Amino acid sequence: MTADLFGNLPGGDRVALGPAAAILRDFAREQAGALLAEVASISESAPFRHLVTPGGHTMSVAMTNCGRFGWVSDRRGYRYDPIDPLSARPWPAMPAVFTELALNAADALGFAGYRPDACLINRYAPGTRLTLHQDRDEQDAVAPIVSVSLGMSATFLFGGFQRSDRPARIPVHHGDVAVWGGPDRMRFHGVMPVANLPHPDTGAWRINLTFRKVL
Repeated sequence: MTADLFGNLPGGDRVALGPAAAILRDFAREQAGALLAEVASISESAPFRHLVTPGGHTMSVAMTNCGRFGWVSDRRGYRYDPIDPLSARPWPAMPAVFTELALNAADALGFAGYRPDACLINRYAPGTRLTLHQDRDEQDAVAPIVSVSLGMSATFLFGGFQRSDRPARIPVHHGDVAVWGGPDRMRFHGVMPVANLPHPDTGAWRINLTFRKVL
C-alpha cells in the first residue's frame, strides 16, 4: 500500500482512502463548538488520564470515554468496560450531538443505521503520536470507525492489513471526519507526532473523538 494509491483523490470535500473509507472535509465544523463543550463536560466527570499498556508503558496521548462502554488499558490488557476504573461509576452518557454526528458521517459512507455504543476521546499535546495499530477489541468488526478531528491539525496514517504496509499520510484539520468500515475496517492506522500549532478553539491541544460499535 502506498501514499500514491490512497492520497488525495478527486471528489471535492471527500478524500477517498479505500472502497469503504474516506476523510469528510469540514463535516463536523458547524458542530465543533458544541462538541468541544460536551468534551469539557465529560472530562469533569471522567477526567483525562494516561493509560498504561499491558507491557507497562504509559501512553503519551491522554484519554477519556463516554457512552455505554469505555476503552481501558492496564497490565491486565486492552478491553472495554462499562465502569470508569477511576470513579467506579458508569462512563458519562454519549451526548446527542455526538450520536447524531457519528450517525450522519457513517451514513455518508453507506453505513446506514449506525449506532455507536462507545466514544473514545483522545487529547494530543504537541509531539504526541499514535502508533500504527488495528482496532481489534470490538465484537463488531464491520461497523465503521468514525473519527472526528478538533483543534490542532495532525497527519493521519492509513495503512494496509499488515503493520509493515506503507501508510498514506493525510493531513486532517479542525472539523474533518474520517470513516472506515466494512472491507477497510481492519486497516492499520495512526497519527504522526502533532506539531505545535495552537488552534483558536483548543489552544495547544488536538481533540479526537473516535466512535465505535463494540457489540
